[in-house]
Amino acid sequence: MNPKTVKSLLTIGLGVLLLWAAPVATQAQFEYTVNADNSVTITHYTGPPWAVTIPTNINGLTVTSIGENAFSESLSLTSVTIPNSVTSIGGNAFYYCISLTNVLIPNSVTSIGDYAFYSCESLTNITVSGSIGGWAFNDCTSLASITILSNVASIGEFGFSDCTSLASVTIPGSVASIQDSAFADCTSLASVFFTGSAPTADSTVFAGDNSNPVIYYLPGTTGWSSPFASREALLWNPLIQTSGANFGVQSNQFGFNITGTSYIPIVVEVCTNLAGHIWIPLQALTITSGSVYFSEPLQTNGFGRFYRVSSP
Repeated sequence: MNPKTVKSLLTIGLGVLLLWAAPVATQAQFEYTVNADNSVTITHYTGPPWAVTIPTNINGLTVTSIGENAFSESLSLTSVTIPNSVTSIGGNAFYYCISLTNVLIPNSVTSIGDYAFYSCESLTNITVSGSIGGWAFNDCTSLASITILSNVASIGEFGFSDCTSLASVTIPGSVASIQDSAFADCTSLASVFFTGSAPTADSTVFAGDNSNPVIYYLPGTTGWSSPFASREALLWNPLIQTSGANFGVQSNQFGFNITGTSYIPIVVEVCTNLAGHIWIPLQALTITSGSVYFSEPLQTNGFGRFYRVSSP
């Protein structure tokens, strides 16, 4: 997302353009094709090094796509930074890159192809952008955190299946379609938070998730029923009560009630500088019987503390 400027030397031979990227000591090698609009598609990377920053431009031409199989089975590849100029990642582009731990995908990407990151078993977190192809992140067994950006419209079949370390995921309102078995066999998945109306999804989406994940949706959204995709769906509607006997200072503690649907998980967060937008998690709670009480020791800066409730 912060692409480095890369100087290059162009060699032409047998219809293939070969880029040797600076600094000279690294000898980074890209093969690419020039498209009809004079943009560039990366077609192959020969390395080393294996911590790769893809350049925004090659010989004055803008890099707009990573082609099919471009980094496929690069077993030593450890990290990739993709520039904002790239709009598509082709099928199998990073297939079976088993040492890949870090990928920076910008929100300029509008499509991620089938099997694009299949079996990247060392990936622990990912931010995804654009439509997600079938099997795109299948068998990424170390993947514990997924951030799905608001330009994602669909998640393809088996898109995140067999991501066995994934415990929770938030799906934005832009997602209108979740295809067959998209989160199947995610055996640690406990909660799925939706910020928009119900997408189309069938009973296979969470098949084999023996953790039996619960679906949570927000007030004002539409199309929800329980079960959803064969899983329990609950309205996530916590509300801090700013009046009543339990609000305020008691026994040198400051506290308040939080009401909402029973059995929904919440996190109470605090901020001491609203201009800085830094919220610090204080306590994870579950609302039971429609209400839960939160309190903390009275702080010296108590009058400058602001509280909110978020999802885990």
